[in-house]
Amino acid sequence: MYLQSDILLLRAPELDDLDFLFHIENDTRLWCVSGCKTPYSRYLLQQYIETNTHDIYTDKQARLMIVHRQSNQPVGAIDLIDFSPADRRAEVGIVIEQEYRRKGYAHEALTLLCRYAEQVLDLHQLYAYIIESNTPAQRLFASCGFKQTATLPEWAFINKKYHSVHLYQHFFSEK
Repeated sequence: MYLQSDILLLRAPELDDLDFLFHIENDTRLWCVSGCKTPYSRYLLQQYIETNTHDIYTDKQARLMIVHRQSNQPVGAIDLIDFSPADRRAEVGIVIEQEYRRKGYAHEALTLLCRYAEQVLDLHQLYAYIIESNTPAQRLFASCGFKQTATLPEWAFINKKYHSVHLYQHFFSEK
């Protein structure tokens, strides 16, 4: 079971997740870390859920809901984006709803995703771009085996100001 633990389940989005996705995609406080600069409509999110193939090789991305197994409620989402099968790598993005933060869910979800990426997708690496001031995200990724390998000066333009971004990479050992 690559995408579940005693605490969490990572699964494809369902129509029942529409309100949750609408909320996180339109939370402007998250736009600075997501690269999103425009709101999403319920219609577009519904279309995404209904038409997404959920095949990372076709879509070049995979969004997974982070679901608390006991309550069966979504607590966040974790994404593999910019998937490159030829290079065997993908970028990771994660968001945990405010009320569920600092409970270990992000660490658990990222650990599950890393195991899936290595053992099922046979990736060589995962990587994440993290804004220099986002120390909680830096701690999270470091705790899951990611290493800061580069700093990109003035990489992200947020609130009319440039911010440096750290590149974190997790390399999986070759079999």
